[in-house]
Amino acid sequence: MSKSKVLILILVLVFLATGFYFKNNILSLYNNTVKNLPTFNKTDLGNVVNEIKKEIFSPPPLNIGGQRNEAVLIKSKIIAETNIQRYNNGNLPPLIENTKLYLAAKAKADDMFKKQYFEHISPSGVDPGTLVKSFSYDYIVSGENLILGNFEDEKDVVGHWMASPGHRANILNNRFVEIGVAVVKGIYEGQTVWIGVQEFGLPLSSCPEQDINLKNQIGENKNILDQLSLQIDAKKNEIENTNQKSSKYNFLVNEYNQLIAKYNPLNDQTKNLILQYNNQVNNFNNCVVGE
Repeated sequence: MSKSKVLILILVLVFLATGFYFKNNILSLYNNTVKNLPTFNKTDLGNVVNEIKKEIFSPPPLNIGGQRNEAVLIKSKIIAETNIQRYNNGNLPPLIENTKLYLAAKAKADDMFKKQYFEHISPSGVDPGTLVKSFSYDYIVSGENLILGNFEDEKDVVGHWMASPGHRANILNNRFVEIGVAVVKGIYEGQTVWIGVQEFGLPLSSCPEQDINLKNQIGENKNILDQLSLQIDAKKNEIENTNQKSSKYNFLVNEYNQLIAKYNPLNDQTKNLILQYNNQVNNFNNCVVGE
């Protein structure tokens, strides 16, 4: 055999060997990709507490009587005396005056004089929770203290509340962060008296809200992943039904790997977003239940 024929034969063998290696290498890549394809972790988004258990603390109203005098009571001093008691009994943070709670307290005092009752629930059935909500105060925990009589000053008013276990508990409740106070003078059952109302609250807004944009991004990512998953399954099926020796086979494998390259990082990103969102939900739920 001539040298030229030997050379041609060697080239043919090299070409065939190279082609065989290339094909097997692509097939190996395809097989590995299929083997390592992660299944999307369909972790459910955490659920926010749907039915928030709203607590209302309303101890029996205090009617202390007392002789009529010329004392003038001011709501800001009632709040100041209340916060002094919180500081002296556990170093609790001061309550912040809330306009909505003040309006609710003022409405309550006026209504009791107008309809001549002294109860937490009005003759028309309005309880303390319904009252503050009517002034757009959405709460998690609420409380109401009532007192009627004549007093020396604001310290005297708060002192009577502090001497009553239920009213004291409201003043020292560490979940309350806001307060509204009304002190109104009027005629009750033929006597000139003061009625004092304290409305306490922990607003729903004090609990951290979930990022709606984060939730929307998770939804968008899931839709994309679902579409990619369908394309991947279809492409895999097409590959498995294609002759490995055909030129189309390597082309399909390449397309398949490109889909995987899109799927994997988006899948990982979505898992992280779900973890972030579920942490936000847990923080909100813990805040609602007071943990």
